[in-house]
Parts: sequence; structure tokens; C-alpha cells
Amino acid sequence: MKRIVSVLLCIALMLSLFASCGKNNMQKIKIGLAAPRATHGWVAGVAYYAEKYCKENGIEYKLTISENATEMGKNIDSLIDWGAQALVVWPQWPGMEEKIDSVIEQKIPVVSFDVDIQSKGICKVTGNNYEMGYQSAKYIVEKVGNAASIAVLDVPSVGSVSLLRKQGFYGYLDEIGYNKSNIFEVAETSFSRDCGYEDMKKILEEHDKVDAVFSLDDETSIGVAYAIEKAGRTDIKAITGGGGMQEYFGMIADEKYSYLGLASVLYSPSMIEDAIRIAIEKGAGKSASTMVIIPTEIVSSANVEKFIDSGNKVY
Repeated sequence: MKRIVSVLLCIALMLSLFASCGKNNMQKIKIGLAAPRATHGWVAGVAYYAEKYCKENGIEYKLTISENATEMGKNIDSLIDWGAQALVVWPQWPGMEEKIDSVIEQKIPVVSFDVDIQSKGICKVTGNNYEMGYQSAKYIVEKVGNAASIAVLDVPSVGSVSLLRKQGFYGYLDEIGYNKSNIFEVAETSFSRDCGYEDMKKILEEHDKVDAVFSLDDETSIGVAYAIEKAGRTDIKAITGGGGMQEYFGMIADEKYSYLGLASVLYSPSMIEDAIRIAIEKGAGKSASTMVIIPTEIVSSANVEKFIDSGNKVY
């Protein structure tokens, strides 16, 4: 009996040491995070999930925030001087290729987050904007049927994000032979609730009937919902969004707004965790994916509860 107990204690000790070594190996990989200044809630959400993931997993990390490409280049240098063995960067400005190339030449792995950059040897973790638009159209059609009056809230200032989401939206409609005669577009200046509110207010004044709103962003959708609520309109049966904003999730879950058919079609800012995991694998010299596309998810009243994070007060 003593022999059995002794063997079991030995196995338990080995398992404990193995687990401890695994955690220590993770801690030894120093991860540098280079992010832009949060001009939108989604960006702040990324920083929240990045720090949360690193702290929960005992990862040694350093986060830098930049206002422009020049500052990001300097911050990347500071991360390398700090001893970063792998970088997760969000190079949202043009002209970052030269700096990223120089880092890769130093044999330091780089994971590009949410931005497509033409640097050889870089890993990429990104969402699928085309699929977001495609799934938004599918959701709206299921709610309002064919030949419906649909307001498309375009945001040209965000470039490929808006373009790809619109392409996906119309791509699905073309695929099913949808009658698009009652669809109209409104150009917004930014992804913000103020824009959503003001533009939706004008839309409601100019259109006696609107069946659905293809909004590309959660913050915009909040403004849209408030405008409809204030106007007392009940004709709108579907409003999409995108991004994964906790405040908007709360509205989706709220019975008060159930008549609006609110939904968020997203790749969550929590996908930064995938970027960090790949950076750790690369920093440890392991093979890892060079391209990870985060699947698109539809958040509606049917499943919103599993997306609500009560600890997230940022986005």
C-alpha cells in the first residue's frame, strides 16, 4: 500500500513540475504589443483583452500606444530594446512595411493584427469584413423578406473595412436574386453613435417606411436605435452592427428593444488573444499559422448572453 501511495505521490509531483515548467516557459517569452491610440471603442477593447489575456496567463508583456506611423516605429524600437522576443503590431498607417521588414530581418517574429501589410514572413490575424457584410444581409433578409426598404449606412472614411462589408452585403443579395429597388445608401463620416443618431433621424424624416438598417458598426447602431425610439417608429424590424460592443450587447438582450431586431455581426476584439498565442509560439521557435481568419459570428437575442462580459467596462 505504501508503495502505491509513493508511486502516486511521485506521479503527482511530476505532473506539478510539468505544469509549472509550461507556465514558466510562457513567462520567459517577452511579448511586445504595438497598438494605435484608441480613436474608437473597438480599439480600446483590443487593448483590454490583450492585457487581460497576458495577465491571466502569466505572460511578460509590454504595451505601447502610438498616435502615428512615426511614433509606432519608435515604439517598436523601444520594445526590441526592452527584449521583446516576438511582436504583435497593429500597423494601421501606410508606410509601416520598412520598419516591420527590419524587425523580421533581426529574426524577431511579427504578428500583424487586423491589418493587411505587405511584409514577407509576417503572420496575420484578421477578421473577415466581406463575410460580416454577407451575414448581415442574410440576417436582414430573414427578418424582412424580399424587396424591402433597407438603409445602408456607408462609412467611406474607414476605407477597405466599409468597402468589403458592403461588397459582402450586396454579394449575398445578388446571390439570391434579391430585388434591390428599395435599397438606399447614406454616407456617414465615422463609426459613432452621434452619426448614427443624426443620419437615422434624417432617414426617418425622409422615408415613411424603413424595414431594416444595414449599420456596419455597433456604436453607429446604438445611435440608430435611439433615433428610432425617439421618433416612435415601429416599422424597422432589423438593425445590424459590428464590433462586439458590450453596451450594444446589453441593448440586444433588453426586451425594451426587441421590436428592432438588433444584431451584431462581428469578429470580436478578443481575437487579439489569437495573435498573442501565435506570437508566443513563434517566439519560442515553434511553427505556427501564417494566416488566421477569425470566423464571423452573429449575435442576436437568441445567443447574446454568452457574449456579455460583465468585467469589460471599456468596450
